[in-house]
Amino acid sequence: MPTCTIQSVQVVDARFPLPPGAGSDAVHTDPVYAMALTYLKTDRDLTGVGLALTLGDGNRLVCEAIKILAQRLDGWSIDALMAGLGRVMNELANDPALRWLGPHKGVVHLALASINNACWDLWAKAQGVPLWKLLLDLSDEELVATLDLSYLEDEITVADAIRMLREERPKRADREPVVKSGYPGYDTSVGWMAYDDSRVRELTLRAIDCGFRAFKLKVGSSDEERDVRRAAMLRKIAGDQGILMFDANQRWNPPDALRMCKALAAFHPHWIEEPTHPDDIHAHSELARAIAPDRIAAGEHVPNRVMFKNFLLYSGVHFVQADCTRLAGVSEFVAVSLLAKKHGLPIVPHVGDMGQIHQHLVLFNHIALNHEIVFLEHIPHLRSHFLFPAEVAGGVYRTPQQPGASTDMRYAADAH
Repeated sequence: MPTCTIQSVQVVDARFPLPPGAGSDAVHTDPVYAMALTYLKTDRDLTGVGLALTLGDGNRLVCEAIKILAQRLDGWSIDALMAGLGRVMNELANDPALRWLGPHKGVVHLALASINNACWDLWAKAQGVPLWKLLLDLSDEELVATLDLSYLEDEITVADAIRMLREERPKRADREPVVKSGYPGYDTSVGWMAYDDSRVRELTLRAIDCGFRAFKLKVGSSDEERDVRRAAMLRKIAGDQGILMFDANQRWNPPDALRMCKALAAFHPHWIEEPTHPDDIHAHSELARAIAPDRIAAGEHVPNRVMFKNFLLYSGVHFVQADCTRLAGVSEFVAVSLLAKKHGLPIVPHVGDMGQIHQHLVLFNHIALNHEIVFLEHIPHLRSHFLFPAEVAGGVYRTPQQPGASTDMRYAADAH
């Protein structure tokens, strides 16, 4: 199939007000879901679309960073770009002026996420395959060439990454049935912080009827008794066989986190998510030891592969919630997947993309790296805004078949 050449980059600041209470947590009380969208226009009838999630006004800052960084992609053929994408991403991340704003985090890194995701979407479209198939079709060397493994050399070198992928190839066929069966999901949208008890009850019962068996509840309220009461209510509704996760969204300081994790242990959580500040690896490590056998999930605000490396080395997390809209796109997500595989920890993505890209990535993780199947977060609030929204039936993500990364949005399609 002939390649295509990037001729221009366009950026869209797309914002989507949510229904009352939706998306709310202990820290983000009145969110507006916003996408910083990168459009890679080409000399063919193909456009790569990348996205990164923000929660409102900050979206324009990310869009400005995309404009500065992505202009360097003009004139690249997508095949040539992807053949050395790891090197290109390293150069963009280390821009001598913008690196000062991070490094490798914040506005600039979110911009890199949108740019990188657009590259992968365009490459998959140019090959005429969905992203999950493109990732699986690449040779081990081709895939590793798309990764920036700098600052990971003490854990994973290029040779290590190729070896890890190669070792899993012989039994890929044993894991390919997941493409037909689909990947299980869990429902986050039943337990937003601003929802009253009756709303949580109603939505959970509805989710159970739709086939979900795992649910997330926002905690971290200023009224700690409310958190405990709602956790007890959700456990009663879900039953002993239901899987519950409690998410504090960084609200607690370390002493409060220890106290509240112990209080919530009575309801047998599958994990406690973001119990304290996401940069405090020491606190996560200490807390993980103190609340065992209960476990910690984190990643929604872990900005890069280096931070994840340290979370893993210091045993501060049990479930790795890598997110390709917080990390520098699909490429850094795969780098973190390799790290997690080395340390024997599961990847359970946070879905800043509403699950659109991650439905591809979890298939790759399981088939190519033998990551265990856990489940993938499901947030349906922007479903109507995607041209090819993720299909979830019976609580299971159905494997996408359209070429690309499932990132095309109606909002931006109308805007152009």
